[in-house]
Amino acid sequence: AIVFGFIAGLLSSAFLINLDNKKTEINSNTNSRIEKTIPAVVKEASPAVVSIIVSKLVPILERYYYNPFGENSPFDIRIPVLREKGKELQEVGGGTGFIISQDGLIVTNKHVVSDENAEYSVFTNDGQKYSAKVLARDPIQDVAILQISGSNLPTVRLGDSDKLEIGQTVIAIGNALGEFRNTVSSGIISGLLRTIIASGGGVSEQLEQLIQTDAAINPGNSGGPLLNLYGEVIGINTAIVKDAQSIGFAIPINKIKKDISDIKKSGRIIYPMLGVRYVLINKAIAESNKLSVDYGALISRGDSKDEPAITPGSAAEKAGLKEGDVILEFNGTKINAENSLSKLIQQHNPGEAVNLKVLRGKEETTISAILDEMK
Repeated sequence: AIVFGFIAGLLSSAFLINLDNKKTEINSNTNSRIEKTIPAVVKEASPAVVSIIVSKLVPILERYYYNPFGENSPFDIRIPVLREKGKELQEVGGGTGFIISQDGLIVTNKHVVSDENAEYSVFTNDGQKYSAKVLARDPIQDVAILQISGSNLPTVRLGDSDKLEIGQTVIAIGNALGEFRNTVSSGIISGLLRTIIASGGGVSEQLEQLIQTDAAINPGNSGGPLLNLYGEVIGINTAIVKDAQSIGFAIPINKIKKDISDIKKSGRIIYPMLGVRYVLINKAIAESNKLSVDYGALISRGDSKDEPAITPGSAAEKAGLKEGDVILEFNGTKINAENSLSKLIQQHNPGEAVNLKVLRGKEETTISAILDEMK
């Protein structure tokens, strides 16, 4: 089972750092970037890594005894019963985040701050506590943006996750087990472009194009940064394989940059929407559905009546797309595991016109659609 790296439970102020003193120096192209030692990266990035505390009002229960036959009964029988005596604010979970702007914008995982009835606070590396407001939860990705009140706060630098290579060294920092704040682990990138279904807290979500790493990512690391040896954030730690050894996943930072830009420009995360449910076709799906192609996106309904193949009133319905259609290309790009339909849609903006090459039955046709904004 793949689970979100989120921890539910009480937090403490314990602190643990594991360091690797290995040093590599490389001059890169024309900008003479030099890889740093792991301790140097940790020292630079740690001040901007924060612990996120989840608090909720929970009932205060007390035990009392009563006589089921009445207080005036000759039978002296007392039965213990629990009853609520008010409520109190308690810490019920925790995660990690990192500061991306000096005025207090913080990136974390959506599942860390998914409870709209909870209160959120942030502890910085120097022990300061801030009240946090959730500005936006990404409707597609496991990402959320928080705000704390501050100025001249330490920040991380964002890297370029499109230039990652399997085998390169990475560093994870996070609030491990909700107890050991700013715990550091290191490893390598074990794989790229992974697709998983992660679950936790009653939520299940498909995540695409993830970074796989063997750097230890423990429960509570959710939302923390995955860094390269230049000290740049190249991913957000989000999930682990529960019964495996050292298999964790991070969302590439380039997938998050648009969210950050949207928040700064408009105060909300903006997503284009076509309005179809689909299955990415491979050879097995092509054979089981007797399709003449082994690539593309097969438009199909979900398991319940609330999951139609075509969203009513959407751009897809207006363009005439139908259940059973196979979208082969999106604006001239072939749809496959590397270029999923959702990835290609996210490269555009609401209101843009796109061309779809569609297989309907045995005939191919081109359909134009104008993307909506996801609400």
